[in-house]
Amino acid sequence: MKNSIELLTVGLILFLPVFGQERHAEKPPAAHGGGGGFIPRRGPAPTRNAGPAQDHPNFSDKAGHPEAPHVHPNGKWIGHDTGRDDAHYHVDHPWEHGRFNGGFGRGHVWHLGGGNRERFWFGGFYFSVAAFDYAFCDGWLWDSDQIVIYEDPDHIGWYLAYNVRLGTYIHVLYLGNN
Repeated sequence: MKNSIELLTVGLILFLPVFGQERHAEKPPAAHGGGGGFIPRRGPAPTRNAGPAQDHPNFSDKAGHPEAPHVHPNGKWIGHDTGRDDAHYHVDHPWEHGRFNGGFGRGHVWHLGGGNRERFWFGGFYFSVAAFDYAFCDGWLWDSDQIVIYEDPDHIGWYLAYNVRLGTYIHVLYLGNN
């Protein structure tokens, strides 16, 4: 009897963390077509017919949508359409600090651990926001927001950081890990 209780206790201790893990299933989107816990299944497809890069683009494609790059519930990435030649995202030395290897997509949700747009971190990984995207992350909570990292298929050296709370994303440069 004593062995059975000990075995049950050990089993509960080993399996209890599994039940406490956060589930990252796709949740219904907020009113503006993103955020509110929605996480895109995948990152954007490579741009085929690039539009011209604008200094002040308009991302609010529908009433109530954010004035920032965002993702619709159908997986369409609004604002990721300027292609490889967009000078706003040119990097002289791509992956100068190595490549991010912490995991991509909806199965890898990270909690921001601090910093600001010039340098922020989570899980021992450090990033900075593209200068052109500074205004798009004004509402980010650098010490608590959940983000998901996606590879950028068009802009060499950049990643896309998607904010789960807001449904918006920005281009980020990997600075390495500790």
